[in-house]
Amino acid sequence: MSTRLARGGRFTDRSKQFGFTFNGKRFTGYAGDTLASALLANDQMLMGRSFKYHRPRGVVASGAEEPNALVGLGEGARFEPDQRVTTTELFDGLVADSQNHWPSLDFDVGGVNAKLSRFLPAGFYYKTFLWPRAFWKHVYEPVIRQSAGLGKAPHPEVRDADRYEHFHAHVDLLVIGGGVAGLQAAKSAARAGAQVLLLEQSAHWGGRTPVDGGSIDGHDPEAWVAQTVAELEAMPNVRLRLRCMGAGIYDHAYALGYERLTDHRPGAEGPRHRLWRIRAKQILAATGAIERPLSFAGNDIPGVMLASAVRDYVVNWGVTPGDRTVVVTNNDDAYRTAITLKQAGLEVPVILDARPMGGGALMEEARALGIRVEPGRGIARVLGGKRVTGVATCMQNGQGAMLEEIPCDAVAMSGGWSPVVHLWSHCGGKLAWDEKGAFFRPDPARAPSGADGKPFMSVAGAANGHLTLQAALACADGAGKAAAGALGHDVDETEAPSAEAAPEAPLAPVWLMPQGASADLRMKAFLDYQNDVKVSDVQLAAREGYESVEHTKRYTTLGMATDQGKLSNINGLAVLSDALGTPIPQVGTTTFRPPYTPISFGAIAGEARGEIFQPLRRTPMHEWHEANHAVWEPVGQWRRPYCYPKPGESKHKAVEREINATRASLGVLDASTLGKILVKGPDAGRFLDMMYTNMMSTLPVGKCRYGLMCNENGFLMDDGVVVRLSEDSWLCHTTSGGADHVHAHMEDWLQCEWWDWKVYTANLTEQYAQVAVVGPNARKLLEKLGGMDVSKETLPFMTWAEGTLADTPVRVYRISFSGELSYEIAIPANRGRAFWNRVIEAGREWNMTPYGTEALHVMRAEKGFIMIGDESDGTVIPQDLGLHWAISKKKEDFLGKRAQERIDMARGDRWQLVGLETLDGSVLPDGAYAVAPGRNANGQRNAEGRVTSTYHSPTLRKGIAMGLVKHGPDRMGEVLQFTAEDQDETRDELTTIAARIVSPVFYDPEGEKQNV
Repeated sequence: MSTRLARGGRFTDRSKQFGFTFNGKRFTGYAGDTLASALLANDQMLMGRSFKYHRPRGVVASGAEEPNALVGLGEGARFEPDQRVTTTELFDGLVADSQNHWPSLDFDVGGVNAKLSRFLPAGFYYKTFLWPRAFWKHVYEPVIRQSAGLGKAPHPEVRDADRYEHFHAHVDLLVIGGGVAGLQAAKSAARAGAQVLLLEQSAHWGGRTPVDGGSIDGHDPEAWVAQTVAELEAMPNVRLRLRCMGAGIYDHAYALGYERLTDHRPGAEGPRHRLWRIRAKQILAATGAIERPLSFAGNDIPGVMLASAVRDYVVNWGVTPGDRTVVVTNNDDAYRTAITLKQAGLEVPVILDARPMGGGALMEEARALGIRVEPGRGIARVLGGKRVTGVATCMQNGQGAMLEEIPCDAVAMSGGWSPVVHLWSHCGGKLAWDEKGAFFRPDPARAPSGADGKPFMSVAGAANGHLTLQAALACADGAGKAAAGALGHDVDETEAPSAEAAPEAPLAPVWLMPQGASADLRMKAFLDYQNDVKVSDVQLAAREGYESVEHTKRYTTLGMATDQGKLSNINGLAVLSDALGTPIPQVGTTTFRPPYTPISFGAIAGEARGEIFQPLRRTPMHEWHEANHAVWEPVGQWRRPYCYPKPGESKHKAVEREINATRASLGVLDASTLGKILVKGPDAGRFLDMMYTNMMSTLPVGKCRYGLMCNENGFLMDDGVVVRLSEDSWLCHTTSGGADHVHAHMEDWLQCEWWDWKVYTANLTEQYAQVAVVGPNARKLLEKLGGMDVSKETLPFMTWAEGTLADTPVRVYRISFSGELSYEIAIPANRGRAFWNRVIEAGREWNMTPYGTEALHVMRAEKGFIMIGDESDGTVIPQDLGLHWAISKKKEDFLGKRAQERIDMARGDRWQLVGLETLDGSVLPDGAYAVAPGRNANGQRNAEGRVTSTYHSPTLRKGIAMGLVKHGPDRMGEVLQFTAEDQDETRDELTTIAARIVSPVFYDPEGEKQNV
């Protein structure tokens, strides 16, 4: 059966027919259809099942606010779940499948939940899964996990066939919303000379006005829209983007746009989606308003739709949801739907107007067309199951029994309109309650503001609460001019367009139909379609003490998930307000979070996928390492040599050879990956004193100092050597994987907390290659290269100097991470490979051996030096590692100081760093735990320590380890029993190894070798 009208459809091209499938069944539609309009045209009212109760659900809306009709779209490499049929443009060959049912949409065994709804109220999972406790893991949890979500995630082994991209834009004014208000605002700002970017999330300009009627400057709205778009397209300072949603607004007038480029023509050249990263000086939201549903029993049965959506389907796509449509409303706008249906030759048995006196001019127009109007009435319940068959009417004031049953196959409901304030709220804009319109609107006195305290965002048209055409255009014109004026442009004095539309009588707030409905009716009246939240759920939450709107939201799931309260928010707040006996403004609103509607993971990732998921970073010496058979190890985004095995040599033997050669004579390491952050400015010393636990402002020029960096919670986050370059400049070395994080950490504090400090930072990691020359013959090698004095007297330990070596400008640091005589030499990156070659060639005299990261780690563990990420895991403070000496007692403050003074941080039984030696000389397993007598509350054996680093030391010819042990430094010589999983994969057993607590400094405890 087709419900396509014989004529009509602004958007459809009936000369182009498309074939598509829904749940494996073949249908046809036209170019310009959405999947929703095409399904309705084929009389497919049932489109999905609800999340909790698996109730039959059909389409409710016509745009992004649609909560019900979500489908899995596409197949294989182009499959995408949870796509709204209302925003999916039809194309030939489209494949869609409904979600959240088994075995089929028509017969879903999950529908039994609807029969048990009395036992599944709000928060039932908090109450019913507590006992018996043993059932949780094996019964409750698997069932809940299996039930979670709506659509199915794409198969992990099927690679997405499309590509995505990011796009950056800088504009004077960003206008979001391409209805008549957005078009007028963009035009008035652009005429003043502002650079304007206008985004519209749908495929068409003009919004609702061409459907709703009226006139603008004496023209039909559709003609005015076409003329205005043509004028904007001719302006060189204007960019227009259709199918591009304003997804989120953030601090400092930063916005995200989400553009769907080829969804409607899959396989076309170019990216599928584009994520716009927009920096604007001013943002103007002209996002319109969304019609609210009414709450009555059965308001979720397929065929119950928003009145504006019914009007859209008839006017825009030439489709009707039914031949007989009952209209129920509390405002005049729904009369437009009744009039449109009647003029299209369809039957409107009755308009039920909850207002005792009915409407105004539009009501009289409807009556003149022969439509029956019943003021003061509402719907007691909708009749039907998988589709509407009729309605039972009643008096809205709740007096008396049901009046009559009226056969129909669709219901068009309207509970008023709510401005789309999501974007305004994303960046801190506050709302004010409009009593007359019964909605929240943006409060201009509490607008989102920049660092200078000046507002950067405004709202125009229906989004600002101006629901009449004339008021919306006047507001938009003024907002566009005001934005241009705030940017310093000269604004012309042209008047706003004049508009005419039928006057409307005031709305009457109706939050439940009928007023004072029985408990049985309230249990069947839905507020949030997507999350199956009923009027009775919110009332129950109020009775159980959830007076905060945010608590009620979480207890009932009202307005959560992808819906973000678009249809349910105001109605839910009003029901809660009534239950609490508190005015709606005092109840407040929930938090709207970006994105406005979901955006694809592909758009978020952009080009960062596959081999370029992260950029692969290589040092200037990378090709040399590769040619010399390096085994690679990922360190952050870098690739570092793990070791350099010779033919027939194992990695273990290669590491031993590299360590022995370095300690005996000479080794060389590519240390280019170490982070190098320049900190400069009059307040740089003051800043670094806050960043590090020890004092950096007193470090003399030419000296180096080891520093620890903690986060604000007191936990160790990075370490490295800080170098004083000049009176106002320091160079901070960080771990290889920590450079970007540490630099971001510094900038975060500078920009957000100490914004008035005169400090400049720059990440110079890739500007310099760095070569570590290590071993007893290190000084001899540098003297052979020639060019500067590197003697102990001229360049003692923990100093640095600039000069030339091998005719190359260098900066030489006299520091060591191995415990041997060591120099780290920084060279401009473009000369790094040439210098490396000179070092290798000159070092042959002393059997110079390149060594990799594993040899580096073993040597530092022999020396007792910590490694960030091994000895620290995000819960360790410097005091745990015996690094009290690196914590200044002179400074008043540093990041983490106050946190380290908390009781838990200062308690005496914290696990602390020690060395560990196995009694039999074997190597302790990494991560092994030392067991203690007794068991904890979970029935697990108590632990009193764990291994953090463990190696076989070729220098000491035995296994060594470092670990954190309870009261560790006070227990020297004590033997602990460490347990770990058996290395034999055929057995599921624990092995026990005895190890003695010793000093963590295994090699050269006096430091004679590094100071030679």
